[in-house]
Amino acid sequence: MKKPLIGFLPLYVELYDLTTPEIRPDIDAFHEEVVKRLQEKGLEVINVPVCRLASEFASAVQKFKEQDVDVVVTLHLAYSPSLESEKALASVEVPIIILDTTPAYVYDQNTDDDALMKNHGIHGVQDMCNLLVRNKKIFKIFAGHIDHSDVLDRVAQAARTAMMVHTMKHSRVGMAGEPFHGMGDFQEDFSEMEKNLGIQTVPYDFAKADEIIKSVTPEELQKEYEADAEHFEIDPELPREVYDRSTKVCLAVRHWIEENRLTAFTINFLETEKDKPGLPVMPFTECCKAMERGIGYAGEGDVLTAAFTGALLSGYPEVTFTEMFCPNWRDGSVFLSHMGEFNYRVADGKPVLQEKPFPFTSADNPTVAYRTMKPGRAVFANLAPFGDGRYRMTLASGTMLKIEGPNKMEKAVNGWFKPDIPLENFLEQLSERGGTHHSVLVYGDEIESLSLFADFLGVEKIILTE
Repeated sequence: MKKPLIGFLPLYVELYDLTTPEIRPDIDAFHEEVVKRLQEKGLEVINVPVCRLASEFASAVQKFKEQDVDVVVTLHLAYSPSLESEKALASVEVPIIILDTTPAYVYDQNTDDDALMKNHGIHGVQDMCNLLVRNKKIFKIFAGHIDHSDVLDRVAQAARTAMMVHTMKHSRVGMAGEPFHGMGDFQEDFSEMEKNLGIQTVPYDFAKADEIIKSVTPEELQKEYEADAEHFEIDPELPREVYDRSTKVCLAVRHWIEENRLTAFTINFLETEKDKPGLPVMPFTECCKAMERGIGYAGEGDVLTAAFTGALLSGYPEVTFTEMFCPNWRDGSVFLSHMGEFNYRVADGKPVLQEKPFPFTSADNPTVAYRTMKPGRAVFANLAPFGDGRYRMTLASGTMLKIEGPNKMEKAVNGWFKPDIPLENFLEQLSERGGTHHSVLVYGDEIESLSLFADFLGVEKIILTE
C-alpha cells in the first residue's frame, strides 16, 4: 500500500543562531531524530533544512508543492515568530499537521537552565496556530512526548487520512454510461464536482473496449481462469462459455482502468446490451477485483461515491461500496447488498463464482462471485452532495454480524450491519440529514480517522451517536 508523503517543516528562530549558536547541534539532532521516527511509522518524509526566515519557509513550501506531498507536518524546535512562516503556510493547499512535542519528558523545578531553550516550542505553536485560524487554514494539532505518548501514531494516522483526501481531490473516475435515469440523490453536475472536490470524469470508450474484447486470446482467458480457480470456489455448473464472455469484458474494463490511470469507476448496469459494442455483459467480477486492488467503485453512474470509495481504499484495504436494502427490526441490523459488486477482501471466506441471471437488459448472463461479508467492527460512511459546493459526510460506527448456520442469501452480496445506536435512530437520522442510498463500508474502528477525513476535505460532518 502507498505510503503517505509528508513535507516535514522544522521551525526555528534566527535570533537563537545569533545569540546562542552552541545549542544548534542539539536542535538539529532532535530534528533528525523526529524525521527518523516518522519514517519508522511508515511515512515517506520530504525533509528540508531548519527554517527561520520567510525566504526559507517559502523555499521549503515550494519544494513540498513540487513533490506533491499529501500533507505538511510542522515541528517547532523552539520558538518561531509566526509572521516569518505565515505567508508560506497560507499558500499551502494540503492539510497541515502540527506535531507539538519536545526533547525533554520532564521539565520541573530541578531542570537545568539551558533546557528551556530546547523545549519551549509550544510558545511558537500557539503563535502560529492563531494565524492559521485567522487565515482559515485546515490543520490539526497533536501534542505529547515522542517516547511517552501515542503522538507519533496519531500523526501517522492523520497523515494517512490526509493521503486519502489527496487521492479524493485528485480522483479520476471512469464512467461507463450515464447515471441511472431518475436516481437523483447522488447526482451533481460533473463540472461542479471537479471545481469543488477536484474529481475528474473519464468516459468509457465503448468502441475501443469492443476492439479489446475481440482481441482477447484463449491464453489470456486461461490465465485469468487459473487465477480465479485459486481465488474463488468455482461452481462446477458454471459453463466455460459464460465465464469467457464475462471475462473478456472484465479484461477490457481492466485495460480502461490502467490506461487512464483511474482511481475509481462506475458502471450503469442498464447500459449493457447483448449487441452493444464494448459492454455486452455486466462485468461484475472486475468491479469487485478492482476494489480488491484499491480502485474505487460505485454503481449506477455514481461518480461521487466511486471517488469516495477509491479515496478510502488508498488508506484502508477493507473498504467496499454498499447499499442498505432491508431492516431487520428484531435484531437492530440492516441488510447490506448490491447486485454483484463488493470488495472481495471483506468476504468471509472464498467467494463462489457462478452464473447470474440478468433480466434487466438484453445482455447475456454474467458471472458473479458471492460470499457473506465477514464479521467485525465497521463504520458506515455516506457522502452526499447538496449543491453550491456543499457536501455532508454522515458516519456511524457499528458491527458487521457473524452469520451462523444456513444462509438463504448466500447467492447474493450479503451482510448485516448493526449500528451502535438503535436501528430506528440510525435510519431516521441518516435520512433526515440527506444521506444518499449509496454508501461505503469501512472495516475497523475508524470513526476518528473518517471524521478527520471530513475536516481535511472541508465538508460538513455528522457522527450519529444516539
